[in-house]
Amino acid sequence: MYAVEMRGITKEYPLVRALDQVDFFLREGEILSLLGENGAGKSTLMKVLYGMCRPDAGEIRIKGEKADIRTPKQAIDLGIGMVHQHFMLIPVMTVAENIVVGQENTKGLLFNQAEAEKRVQEMIDRYGFGIKASQKVSELSVGEQQKVEILKAIYRDAEILILDEPTAVLTPQEVEELFRILRDLKKQNKSIVIITHKLKETLAIADSVSVLRDGKMIKTGMPVQGATADELAQMMVGREVTLGVSRRSKKVGETALLVRDLVLTEKGRTLLNHVKMELKKGEILGIAGIEGNGQTELIECLTGIRRPDVLDVEKDGKKLGGTPGDFIHAGIGHIPEDRMTRGLILELSLQDNLILGYQDRFQKRGILDQKRIREFSDNLLKEFRIKAPGSMAKAGSLSGGNQQKVVIARVFSEDPDIIIVAQPTRGVDIGAMEYIHERLLDLRDEGKAILLISADLDEVKSLSDRLTVMYGGRLVAEGKPEEFDDMELGLLMTGAISGEDREVQRHGSTNS
Repeated sequence: MYAVEMRGITKEYPLVRALDQVDFFLREGEILSLLGENGAGKSTLMKVLYGMCRPDAGEIRIKGEKADIRTPKQAIDLGIGMVHQHFMLIPVMTVAENIVVGQENTKGLLFNQAEAEKRVQEMIDRYGFGIKASQKVSELSVGEQQKVEILKAIYRDAEILILDEPTAVLTPQEVEELFRILRDLKKQNKSIVIITHKLKETLAIADSVSVLRDGKMIKTGMPVQGATADELAQMMVGREVTLGVSRRSKKVGETALLVRDLVLTEKGRTLLNHVKMELKKGEILGIAGIEGNGQTELIECLTGIRRPDVLDVEKDGKKLGGTPGDFIHAGIGHIPEDRMTRGLILELSLQDNLILGYQDRFQKRGILDQKRIREFSDNLLKEFRIKAPGSMAKAGSLSGGNQQKVVIARVFSEDPDIIIVAQPTRGVDIGAMEYIHERLLDLRDEGKAILLISADLDEVKSLSDRLTVMYGGRLVAEGKPEEFDDMELGLLMTGAISGEDREVQRHGSTNS
Protein backbone atom coordinates (compact mmCIF):
# COMPACT_ATOMS: atom_id res chain seq x y z
CA MET A 1 0.00 0.00 0.00
CA TYR A 2 1.12 3.54 -0.69
CA ALA A 3 1.79 5.77 2.32
CA VAL A 4 1.75 8.80 -0.01
CA GLU A 5 0.22 9.32 -3.45
CA MET A 6 0.68 12.69 -5.16
CA ARG A 7 -0.92 12.96 -8.60
CA GLY A 8 -0.71 15.76 -11.14
CA ILE A 9 0.93 18.20 -8.71
CA THR A 10 1.52 21.56 -10.40
CA LYS A 11 2.99 24.67 -8.82
CA GLU A 12 3.64 27.89 -10.73
CA TYR A 13 5.52 31.03 -9.68
CA PRO A 14 5.64 34.27 -11.70
CA LEU A 15 8.71 33.31 -13.77
CA VAL A 16 8.80 29.53 -13.53
CA ARG A 17 6.69 26.37 -13.33
CA ALA A 18 8.35 24.69 -10.35
CA LEU A 19 6.27 21.50 -10.61
CA ASP A 20 4.66 20.31 -13.84
CA GLN A 21 2.02 17.55 -13.47
CA VAL A 22 4.20 15.60 -11.04
CA ASP A 23 3.21 12.10 -9.87
CA PHE A 24 4.98 10.85 -6.74
CA PHE A 25 4.45 7.62 -4.79
CA LEU A 26 5.92 6.43 -1.48
CA ARG A 27 5.26 2.90 -0.28
CA GLU A 28 4.69 1.98 3.35
CA GLY A 29 7.88 0.83 5.08
CA GLU A 30 10.32 2.00 2.40
CA ILE A 31 13.17 4.50 2.19
CA LEU A 32 12.94 6.58 -0.99
CA SER A 33 15.65 8.96 -2.20
CA LEU A 34 14.33 12.05 -4.01
CA LEU A 35 16.99 13.23 -6.45
CA GLY A 36 17.30 16.22 -8.74
CA GLU A 37 19.40 19.27 -9.53
CA ASN A 38 18.96 22.58 -7.70
CA GLY A 39 15.73 24.13 -8.90
CA ALA A 40 14.39 20.76 -10.13
CA GLY A 41 11.45 20.98 -7.69
CA LYS A 42 12.43 18.52 -4.92
CA SER A 43 11.99 20.92 -2.02
CA THR A 44 8.84 22.42 -3.54
CA LEU A 45 7.25 18.97 -3.89
CA MET A 46 8.04 18.08 -0.27
CA LYS A 47 6.82 21.51 0.92
CA VAL A 48 3.51 20.75 -0.80
CA LEU A 49 3.34 17.42 1.05
CA TYR A 50 4.22 19.09 4.37
CA GLY A 51 1.70 21.91 3.92
CA MET A 52 4.28 24.67 3.54
CA CYS A 53 2.99 25.68 0.10
CA ARG A 54 -0.24 25.14 -1.82
CA PRO A 55 -0.22 23.44 -5.24
CA ASP A 56 -2.12 25.03 -8.14
CA ALA A 57 -3.39 21.61 -9.25
CA GLY A 58 -3.27 17.95 -8.28
CA GLU A 59 -4.33 15.76 -5.38
CA ILE A 60 -2.70 14.08 -2.38
CA ARG A 61 -3.70 10.83 -0.73
CA ILE A 62 -2.29 9.63 2.59
CA LYS A 63 -2.75 5.87 3.05
CA GLY A 64 -5.48 5.91 0.41
CA GLU A 65 -7.44 8.79 1.93
CA LYS A 66 -7.66 12.10 0.05
CA ALA A 67 -5.96 14.88 2.02
CA ASP A 68 -6.16 18.66 1.71
CA ILE A 69 -2.96 19.75 3.45
CA ARG A 70 -2.87 23.51 3.96
CA THR A 71 -0.51 23.86 6.95
CA PRO A 72 2.36 21.92 8.59
CA LYS A 73 0.06 21.32 11.59
CA GLN A 74 -2.40 19.49 9.31
CA ALA A 75 0.52 17.47 7.90
CA ILE A 76 1.69 16.55 11.42
CA ASP A 77 -1.88 15.53 12.33
CA LEU A 78 -1.81 13.20 9.30
CA GLY A 79 1.41 11.57 10.56
CA ILE A 80 3.89 13.49 8.38
CA GLY A 81 7.12 14.83 9.93
CA MET A 82 9.89 16.86 8.30
CA VAL A 83 13.51 17.24 9.42
CA HIS A 84 14.85 20.39 7.78
CA GLN A 85 18.45 20.85 6.64
CA HIS A 86 18.86 23.74 9.09
CA PHE A 87 17.69 22.36 12.42
CA MET A 88 14.86 24.14 14.21
CA LEU A 89 16.05 23.60 17.77
CA ILE A 90 16.45 25.99 20.70
CA PRO A 91 20.05 25.56 21.97
CA VAL A 92 19.43 26.78 25.55
CA MET A 93 16.62 24.26 26.07
CA THR A 94 17.06 20.57 26.92
CA VAL A 95 16.50 17.68 24.54
CA ALA A 96 13.19 16.87 26.28
CA GLU A 97 11.99 20.50 26.16
CA ASN A 98 12.75 20.74 22.43
CA ILE A 99 10.92 17.50 21.71
CA VAL A 100 7.73 18.19 23.67
CA VAL A 101 7.43 21.91 22.93
CA GLY A 102 3.87 22.65 21.82
CA GLN A 103 2.62 19.35 23.25
CA GLU A 104 3.61 19.75 26.89
CA ASN A 105 2.01 17.85 29.76
CA THR A 106 1.28 20.27 32.58
CA LYS A 107 0.92 19.79 36.33
CA GLY A 108 -1.77 22.38 37.02
CA LEU A 109 -0.41 25.46 35.27
CA LEU A 110 3.20 24.27 35.46
CA PHE A 111 5.21 22.30 32.88
CA ASN A 112 5.94 18.82 34.27
CA GLN A 113 9.69 18.68 33.52
CA ALA A 114 10.35 15.36 35.26
CA GLU A 115 7.50 13.59 33.45
CA ALA A 116 8.59 15.00 30.08
CA GLU A 117 12.20 13.89 30.59
CA LYS A 118 11.07 10.40 31.67
CA ARG A 119 8.88 9.92 28.58
CA VAL A 120 11.49 11.31 26.20
CA GLN A 121 14.29 9.21 27.74
CA GLU A 122 12.15 6.07 27.32
CA MET A 123 11.74 6.94 23.64
CA ILE A 124 15.49 7.66 23.25
CA ASP A 125 16.35 4.29 24.81
CA ARG A 126 13.75 2.46 22.71
CA TYR A 127 15.34 3.73 19.50
CA GLY A 128 18.93 3.43 20.75
CA PHE A 129 19.72 7.11 20.14
CA GLY A 130 22.35 7.31 22.87
CA ILE A 131 21.63 10.81 24.21
CA LYS A 132 20.20 12.17 27.48
CA ALA A 133 16.80 13.86 27.68
CA SER A 134 18.19 16.28 30.27
CA GLN A 135 21.10 17.49 28.09
CA LYS A 136 21.08 21.02 26.68
CA VAL A 137 20.93 20.99 22.86
CA SER A 138 23.93 23.36 22.80
CA GLU A 139 26.04 20.52 24.28
CA LEU A 140 25.21 18.09 21.44
CA SER A 141 27.14 17.34 18.26
CA VAL A 142 25.50 18.01 14.88
CA GLY A 143 24.68 14.31 14.51
CA GLU A 144 23.06 14.24 17.96
CA GLN A 145 21.02 17.37 17.17
CA GLN A 146 19.71 15.60 14.08
CA LYS A 147 18.57 12.72 16.29
CA VAL A 148 16.59 15.25 18.37
CA GLU A 149 14.86 16.49 15.20
CA ILE A 150 13.95 12.90 14.25
CA LEU A 151 12.69 12.25 17.79
CA LYS A 152 10.55 15.40 17.60
CA ALA A 153 8.79 13.97 14.54
CA ILE A 154 8.37 10.49 16.07
CA TYR A 155 7.02 12.03 19.32
CA ARG A 156 4.27 13.59 17.20
CA ASP A 157 3.41 10.11 15.86
CA ALA A 158 4.98 10.61 12.42
CA GLU A 159 4.57 7.56 10.17
CA ILE A 160 5.99 9.42 7.16
CA LEU A 161 9.38 11.16 7.59
CA ILE A 162 10.93 13.67 5.17
CA LEU A 163 14.65 14.39 5.68
CA ASP A 164 16.22 17.29 3.75
CA GLU A 165 19.96 16.76 3.06
CA PRO A 166 20.35 14.74 6.27
CA THR A 167 24.08 13.94 5.91
CA ALA A 168 25.32 17.38 4.77
CA VAL A 169 27.52 18.04 7.83
CA LEU A 170 27.90 14.57 9.42
CA THR A 171 31.10 12.58 9.93
CA PRO A 172 31.30 9.08 8.38
CA GLN A 173 30.56 7.59 11.81
CA GLU A 174 27.49 9.82 12.24
CA VAL A 175 26.26 8.88 8.75
CA GLU A 176 26.54 5.18 9.66
CA GLU A 177 24.62 5.83 12.89
CA LEU A 178 21.91 7.79 11.02
CA PHE A 179 21.52 4.95 8.51
CA ARG A 180 21.18 2.44 11.36
CA ILE A 181 18.39 4.58 12.83
CA LEU A 182 16.61 4.87 9.47
CA ARG A 183 16.78 1.11 8.91
CA ASP A 184 15.32 0.54 12.39
CA LEU A 185 12.49 2.99 11.64
CA LYS A 186 11.83 1.22 8.35
CA LYS A 187 11.48 -2.09 10.24
CA GLN A 188 8.72 -0.40 12.25
CA ASN A 189 6.93 0.33 8.94
CA LYS A 190 7.81 4.03 8.86
CA SER A 191 7.98 5.49 5.34
CA ILE A 192 10.99 7.77 4.72
CA VAL A 193 11.88 10.29 2.00
CA ILE A 194 15.48 11.53 1.82
CA ILE A 195 16.20 14.63 -0.28
CA THR A 196 19.89 14.36 -1.12
CA HIS A 197 22.63 15.12 -3.64
CA LYS A 198 24.86 12.26 -2.46
CA LEU A 199 24.47 9.35 -4.85
CA LYS A 200 26.80 7.06 -2.94
CA GLU A 201 24.57 7.39 0.11
CA THR A 202 21.42 6.91 -1.98
CA LEU A 203 22.80 3.58 -3.17
CA ALA A 204 23.69 2.62 0.42
CA ILE A 205 20.38 3.40 2.17
CA ALA A 206 17.46 3.78 -0.29
CA ASP A 207 15.08 1.09 -1.54
CA SER A 208 13.95 3.23 -4.47
CA VAL A 209 14.59 6.59 -6.13
CA SER A 210 12.44 9.22 -7.79
CA VAL A 211 14.16 11.76 -10.04
CA LEU A 212 12.94 15.28 -10.81
CA ARG A 213 14.33 17.41 -13.63
CA ASP A 214 13.12 20.93 -14.43
CA GLY A 215 9.89 20.40 -12.51
CA LYS A 216 9.01 17.11 -14.25
CA MET A 217 9.19 13.63 -12.74
CA ILE A 218 11.67 11.69 -14.91
CA LYS A 219 11.53 8.46 -12.93
CA THR A 220 9.33 7.54 -9.98
CA GLY A 221 9.86 4.69 -7.53
CA MET A 222 12.72 3.06 -9.48
CA PRO A 223 14.34 0.23 -7.44
CA VAL A 224 17.87 1.11 -6.32
CA GLN A 225 19.10 -2.47 -6.58
CA GLY A 226 21.27 -2.77 -9.68
CA ALA A 227 21.46 1.00 -10.29
CA THR A 228 24.80 2.85 -10.49
CA ALA A 229 25.78 6.39 -9.45
CA ASP A 230 26.54 7.25 -13.09
CA GLU A 231 23.04 6.19 -14.21
CA LEU A 232 21.39 8.24 -11.46
CA ALA A 233 23.53 11.29 -12.24
CA GLN A 234 22.63 11.07 -15.93
CA MET A 235 18.92 10.89 -15.07
CA MET A 236 19.25 13.99 -12.87
CA VAL A 237 21.18 16.12 -15.34
CA GLY A 238 20.08 14.70 -18.70
CA ARG A 239 23.64 14.08 -19.89
CA GLU A 240 26.75 12.14 -18.90
CA VAL A 241 28.41 13.51 -15.77
CA THR A 242 31.96 12.98 -14.53
CA LEU A 243 31.69 11.97 -10.87
CA GLY A 244 34.51 12.12 -8.32
CA VAL A 245 36.89 14.26 -10.39
CA SER A 246 40.40 13.47 -9.19
CA ARG A 247 43.55 14.80 -10.79
CA ARG A 248 46.62 15.60 -8.77
CA SER A 249 48.86 18.59 -9.39
CA LYS A 250 51.68 17.99 -11.86
CA LYS A 251 53.65 21.07 -10.89
CA VAL A 252 53.71 22.34 -7.31
CA GLY A 253 55.61 25.62 -7.11
CA GLU A 254 57.00 27.93 -4.44
CA THR A 255 55.29 28.90 -1.19
CA ALA A 256 52.36 31.24 -1.81
CA LEU A 257 51.04 31.56 1.74
CA LEU A 258 53.02 30.85 4.90
CA VAL A 259 51.26 30.89 8.26
CA ARG A 260 54.05 30.89 10.85
CA ASP A 261 51.72 31.40 13.80
CA LEU A 262 48.04 32.22 14.22
CA VAL A 263 46.33 32.56 17.61
CA LEU A 264 42.78 33.70 18.27
CA THR A 265 41.11 33.89 21.68
CA GLU A 266 37.62 35.09 22.52
CA LYS A 267 36.11 35.49 26.00
CA GLY A 268 38.86 33.36 27.50
CA ARG A 269 38.45 30.54 24.93
CA THR A 270 41.21 29.62 22.48
CA LEU A 271 39.58 29.31 19.06
CA LEU A 272 42.82 29.01 17.04
CA ASN A 273 45.71 27.40 18.85
CA HIS A 274 49.08 28.29 17.26
CA VAL A 275 48.05 27.27 13.74
CA LYS A 276 50.97 26.74 11.34
CA MET A 277 50.42 26.07 7.64
CA GLU A 278 52.11 26.31 4.25
CA LEU A 279 50.23 26.63 0.95
CA LYS A 280 52.11 26.36 -2.35
CA LYS A 281 51.41 27.63 -5.84
CA GLY A 282 49.80 25.02 -8.06
CA GLU A 283 48.30 22.95 -5.24
CA ILE A 284 45.05 22.47 -3.39
CA LEU A 285 45.46 22.09 0.36
CA GLY A 286 42.31 20.58 1.85
CA ILE A 287 41.15 21.02 5.43
CA ALA A 288 38.68 18.41 6.68
CA GLY A 289 36.82 18.92 9.93
CA ILE A 290 33.48 19.12 11.69
CA GLU A 291 32.10 22.64 11.75
CA GLY A 292 32.87 24.53 14.93
CA ASN A 293 36.50 23.46 15.26
CA GLY A 294 38.07 26.71 14.07
CA GLN A 295 37.61 26.55 10.29
CA THR A 296 35.37 29.64 10.17
CA GLU A 297 37.75 31.61 12.39
CA LEU A 298 40.76 30.51 10.31
CA ILE A 299 39.10 31.75 7.11
CA GLU A 300 38.10 35.04 8.73
CA CYS A 301 41.66 35.66 10.00
CA LEU A 302 43.17 34.87 6.58
CA THR A 303 40.79 37.27 4.80
CA GLY A 304 41.01 40.22 7.21
CA ILE A 305 37.49 39.82 8.61
CA ARG A 306 38.81 39.05 12.12
CA ARG A 307 41.85 40.42 13.93
CA PRO A 308 43.57 37.57 15.78
CA ASP A 309 45.78 37.87 18.87
CA VAL A 310 48.79 36.69 16.84
CA LEU A 311 49.01 36.96 13.04
CA ASP A 312 52.36 35.99 11.54
CA VAL A 313 51.45 35.39 7.89
CA GLU A 314 53.34 35.97 4.63
CA LYS A 315 52.17 36.01 1.01
CA ASP A 316 55.00 35.53 -1.49
CA GLY A 317 57.47 36.37 1.29
CA LYS A 318 55.79 39.64 2.30
CA LYS A 319 53.89 40.26 5.54
CA LEU A 320 50.13 40.13 5.20
CA GLY A 321 47.56 41.96 7.30
CA GLY A 322 44.98 44.75 7.44
CA THR A 323 41.35 45.04 6.39
CA PRO A 324 39.33 42.70 4.11
CA GLY A 325 39.99 45.24 1.32
CA ASP A 326 43.77 44.97 1.91
CA PHE A 327 43.56 41.17 1.60
CA ILE A 328 41.52 41.46 -1.64
CA HIS A 329 44.04 43.91 -3.11
CA ALA A 330 46.88 41.60 -2.06
CA GLY A 331 45.40 38.97 -4.39
CA ILE A 332 43.43 36.77 -1.98
CA GLY A 333 39.99 35.65 -3.15
CA HIS A 334 37.41 34.30 -0.73
CA ILE A 335 34.41 32.06 -1.38
CA PRO A 336 32.63 32.08 2.01
CA GLU A 337 31.05 29.04 3.64
CA ASP A 338 27.63 30.70 3.98
CA ARG A 339 26.63 32.28 0.68
CA MET A 340 23.42 33.67 2.21
CA THR A 341 25.05 35.84 4.88
CA ARG A 342 28.65 36.37 3.73
CA GLY A 343 28.56 35.82 -0.02
CA LEU A 344 25.49 37.63 -1.34
CA ILE A 345 23.07 40.45 -0.62
CA LEU A 346 19.88 38.66 -1.63
CA GLU A 347 17.79 41.81 -2.16
CA LEU A 348 20.29 43.22 -4.69
CA SER A 349 20.52 42.35 -8.40
CA LEU A 350 23.01 39.87 -9.82
CA GLN A 351 24.86 42.82 -11.35
CA ASP A 352 25.39 44.38 -7.93
CA ASN A 353 26.39 41.05 -6.40
CA LEU A 354 28.86 40.20 -9.17
CA ILE A 355 30.93 43.33 -8.46
CA LEU A 356 30.56 43.24 -4.65
CA GLY A 357 33.90 44.17 -3.06
CA TYR A 358 35.38 45.10 -6.44
CA GLN A 359 33.24 48.19 -7.20
CA ASP A 360 36.30 50.46 -7.49
CA ARG A 361 37.32 48.56 -10.66
CA PHE A 362 34.12 49.65 -12.39
CA GLN A 363 34.31 53.37 -11.62
CA LYS A 364 34.93 56.33 -13.87
CA ARG A 365 35.70 59.49 -11.93
CA GLY A 366 33.99 58.03 -8.87
CA ILE A 367 30.83 56.99 -10.76
CA LEU A 368 29.96 53.36 -11.51
CA ASP A 369 30.08 52.54 -15.24
CA GLN A 370 26.69 50.82 -15.59
CA LYS A 371 27.22 49.78 -19.23
CA ARG A 372 30.48 48.04 -18.40
CA ILE A 373 28.95 46.38 -15.31
CA ARG A 374 26.04 45.06 -17.40
CA GLU A 375 28.36 43.63 -20.09
CA PHE A 376 30.62 42.12 -17.42
CA SER A 377 27.64 40.54 -15.61
CA ASP A 378 26.03 39.17 -18.79
CA ASN A 379 29.35 37.56 -19.76
CA LEU A 380 29.71 35.91 -16.34
CA LEU A 381 26.15 34.53 -16.47
CA LYS A 382 27.06 32.79 -19.74
CA GLU A 383 30.56 31.68 -18.76
CA PHE A 384 29.51 30.17 -15.42
CA ARG A 385 26.19 28.78 -16.74
CA ILE A 386 24.15 30.67 -14.15
CA LYS A 387 20.43 30.02 -14.69
CA ALA A 388 18.73 33.39 -14.27
CA PRO A 389 16.20 35.52 -16.19
CA GLY A 390 18.91 38.18 -16.56
CA SER A 391 21.56 40.14 -14.71
CA MET A 392 18.93 42.44 -13.14
CA ALA A 393 17.23 39.49 -11.36
CA LYS A 394 17.58 39.55 -7.58
CA ALA A 395 20.09 37.10 -6.11
CA GLY A 396 17.41 35.82 -3.73
CA SER A 397 15.29 34.57 -6.64
CA LEU A 398 17.91 32.01 -7.73
CA SER A 399 18.26 28.39 -6.59
CA GLY A 400 21.03 27.59 -4.10
CA GLY A 401 23.33 26.12 -6.74
CA ASN A 402 23.02 29.18 -8.98
CA GLN A 403 23.58 31.51 -6.02
CA GLN A 404 26.81 29.62 -5.31
CA LYS A 405 27.87 30.04 -8.94
CA VAL A 406 27.37 33.82 -8.61
CA VAL A 407 29.80 33.95 -5.66
CA ILE A 408 32.31 31.75 -7.47
CA ALA A 409 32.01 33.74 -10.70
CA ARG A 410 32.72 37.00 -8.84
CA VAL A 411 35.87 35.65 -7.14
CA PHE A 412 37.28 33.68 -10.07
CA SER A 413 36.77 36.56 -12.52
CA GLU A 414 39.11 38.76 -10.47
CA ASP A 415 42.01 36.31 -11.02
CA PRO A 416 43.35 36.15 -7.42
CA ASP A 417 46.68 34.42 -6.67
CA ILE A 418 45.33 32.62 -3.62
CA ILE A 419 41.75 31.37 -3.35
CA ILE A 420 40.25 30.42 0.01
CA VAL A 421 37.23 28.23 -0.74
CA ALA A 422 34.84 27.12 1.99
CA GLN A 423 32.10 24.51 1.40
CA PRO A 424 32.09 25.26 -2.38
CA THR A 425 29.39 22.76 -3.28
CA ARG A 426 27.15 22.69 -0.18
CA GLY A 427 23.54 22.34 -1.33
CA VAL A 428 24.70 22.23 -4.95
CA ASP A 429 23.51 19.65 -7.48
CA ILE A 430 25.59 17.12 -9.39
CA GLY A 431 25.89 19.21 -12.56
CA ALA A 432 26.98 22.37 -10.73
CA MET A 433 29.30 20.34 -8.50
CA GLU A 434 31.09 18.84 -11.50
CA TYR A 435 31.49 22.32 -13.01
CA ILE A 436 32.82 23.91 -9.79
CA HIS A 437 35.31 21.07 -9.22
CA GLU A 438 36.64 21.35 -12.78
CA ARG A 439 37.07 25.13 -12.43
CA LEU A 440 39.00 24.72 -9.18
CA LEU A 441 41.33 22.13 -10.72
CA ASP A 442 41.88 24.29 -13.82
CA LEU A 443 42.81 27.29 -11.65
CA ARG A 444 45.22 25.17 -9.66
CA ASP A 445 46.81 23.93 -12.89
CA GLU A 446 47.28 27.58 -13.88
CA GLY A 447 49.45 27.98 -10.77
CA LYS A 448 46.88 29.34 -8.30
CA ALA A 449 47.19 28.32 -4.65
CA ILE A 450 43.89 27.03 -3.26
CA LEU A 451 42.92 26.44 0.36
CA LEU A 452 39.81 24.21 0.41
CA ILE A 453 37.72 23.84 3.56
CA SER A 454 34.93 21.27 3.26
CA ALA A 455 32.80 19.04 5.48
CA ASP A 456 32.27 16.73 2.47
CA LEU A 457 34.98 14.08 2.76
CA ASP A 458 34.50 12.80 -0.80
CA GLU A 459 35.05 16.33 -2.08
CA VAL A 460 38.07 17.19 0.03
CA LYS A 461 39.74 13.83 -0.70
CA SER A 462 39.17 13.92 -4.46
CA LEU A 463 40.29 17.55 -4.99
CA SER A 464 43.18 17.97 -2.54
CA ASP A 465 46.85 17.42 -3.31
CA ARG A 466 47.55 17.55 0.42
CA LEU A 467 45.04 17.02 3.21
CA THR A 468 45.03 18.21 6.81
CA VAL A 469 42.47 17.73 9.59
CA MET A 470 41.27 20.47 11.95
CA TYR A 471 40.11 19.71 15.47
CA GLY A 472 39.84 22.00 18.50
CA GLY A 473 41.43 24.97 16.73
CA ARG A 474 44.52 23.01 15.67
CA LEU A 475 45.68 21.25 12.51
CA VAL A 476 46.17 17.77 13.93
CA ALA A 477 47.24 15.57 11.01
CA GLU A 478 48.54 15.98 7.46
CA GLY A 479 49.25 13.72 4.50
CA LYS A 480 48.26 12.79 0.98
CA PRO A 481 44.51 12.13 0.60
CA GLU A 482 45.06 8.48 -0.30
CA GLU A 483 46.86 7.94 3.03
CA PHE A 484 43.59 8.49 4.95
CA ASP A 485 40.50 6.30 4.98
CA ASP A 486 37.07 7.76 5.84
CA MET A 487 36.80 6.12 9.25
CA GLU A 488 40.26 7.36 10.26
CA LEU A 489 39.34 10.88 9.13
CA GLY A 490 36.13 10.68 11.15
CA LEU A 491 38.08 9.69 14.28
CA LEU A 492 40.58 12.55 13.77
CA MET A 493 37.77 15.04 13.13
CA THR A 494 36.05 14.12 16.41
CA GLY A 495 39.27 13.99 18.46
CA ALA A 496 38.82 10.26 19.10
CA ILE A 497 42.42 9.80 17.95
CA SER A 498 45.19 12.40 17.71
CA GLY A 499 47.68 13.00 14.92
CA GLU A 500 50.35 11.45 17.15
CA ASP A 501 48.21 8.32 17.67
CA ARG A 502 47.80 8.07 13.91
CA GLU A 503 51.54 8.26 13.29
CA VAL A 504 52.19 5.55 15.86
CA GLN A 505 49.51 3.32 14.29
CA ARG A 506 50.90 3.89 10.78
CA HIS A 507 54.60 3.52 11.47
CA GLY A 508 54.68 1.66 14.77
CA SER A 509 56.13 3.11 17.96
CA THR A 510 59.83 3.99 18.14
CA ASN A 511 60.30 1.11 20.58
CA SER A 512 58.94 -1.59 18.25
